[in-house]
Amino acid sequence: MDFDMGKRAGDLRRELRELVAEQVPEHFLGAFTHDPADLETAQRFCRTLAERHLLCLAWPQEFGGGDASVWEQTVVREEMWAAHEPRGAQYMGVNWVGPIIMRHGSAEQRRRHLPPIAAGEVIWCQGFSEPEAGSDLASLRTFARPDGDGWLVSGQKIWTSYATMAQWCFLLARTSRIGEGATTKKQQGLTIFLVPMDDPAITVRPVGTMLGPHHLNEVFFDDLRVTGADVLGTVDAGWSIVQDVMSFERVGIARYARCERLLTAAPAVLGERWDELSDELRGRWIRMLMHCRRARLLAYRVVALQDSGRVTPGDAAAYRIAVTKLDQDSAEVLMDIAAEVRRTDARAGWFLGEVEDHWRYSQASTVSSGSIEMQRILLSRAMLAGRT
Repeated sequence: MDFDMGKRAGDLRRELRELVAEQVPEHFLGAFTHDPADLETAQRFCRTLAERHLLCLAWPQEFGGGDASVWEQTVVREEMWAAHEPRGAQYMGVNWVGPIIMRHGSAEQRRRHLPPIAAGEVIWCQGFSEPEAGSDLASLRTFARPDGDGWLVSGQKIWTSYATMAQWCFLLARTSRIGEGATTKKQQGLTIFLVPMDDPAITVRPVGTMLGPHHLNEVFFDDLRVTGADVLGTVDAGWSIVQDVMSFERVGIARYARCERLLTAAPAVLGERWDELSDELRGRWIRMLMHCRRARLLAYRVVALQDSGRVTPGDAAAYRIAVTKLDQDSAEVLMDIAAEVRRTDARAGWFLGEVEDHWRYSQASTVSSGSIEMQRILLSRAMLAGRT
């Protein structure tokens, strides 16, 4: 049940931890706060990683990467999430936007989009969910109607993270209605467009939540002009790309690393008072550490399958269920432990800030990136298909 990633992985972890200690303030709680300095910290840190070819470590060198293994990239994911993701929103471009463009993009799209991602110079957002098409994404209504040599896109997206700071949007829209031509199912007739967020036809409205600014937004498209050069892959065949996106996106977030970091820090923060906690609370704490290991092993399994090209929606769903439940369950345990922390204790401020932020984020974890109910449906279908 133990994975040895080799000496290179150990050296890489030390290098990343040293960089975080040198360049990221101790009380950094992510790039998405009201303080512009936090976003600048993340952008500056990304440029440092890019200069050392660590930002897109597993990418091919021709696209600005380091030609490293997927396991070394997994180390980067874990260390970044354990340190409160000092890459900010860049993980989206690194983990799935870039790899998806490598797989499905034209030579011009690769030339245009991959170098800025590898250099940490651009932020992407994802234009998928809509007010009436969240978990049932294929029911979306944003429509691209033909216009000369291109299309005019109109519609609304919601829950769009980072839309206020992003330069580009990975947009899913319907290009053929059901019943038109060969489009007989709602998963057909969908197309991916790569569009600049500074286009005047795009309006962004932040959605206020306890998660803080930048996390959730509404995005409106009012006759956004797009052409064939903006299409990723093939017109009307975007659903297969969406499935690819989901498998990359759901594994790329190593939140178990942050859960484990906070859980293992708890005894040191409480010091002698740790032994005064109830047996019931310490028992829950131990169970959460076990669940961290379970989520980690599931992540490693999917990474291995992904590397071999054999990952399925069921594989990604199993990991997603485990890590989102870990998020919420560990947050409850950590909040109970935090209630016993004296603010005069060493590192108390850091621990309490981290735990509160973790709890806030965990409340949405079973809804974001596909609800846990949909993940269970995907996993059930995969299990039933395996029995037939």
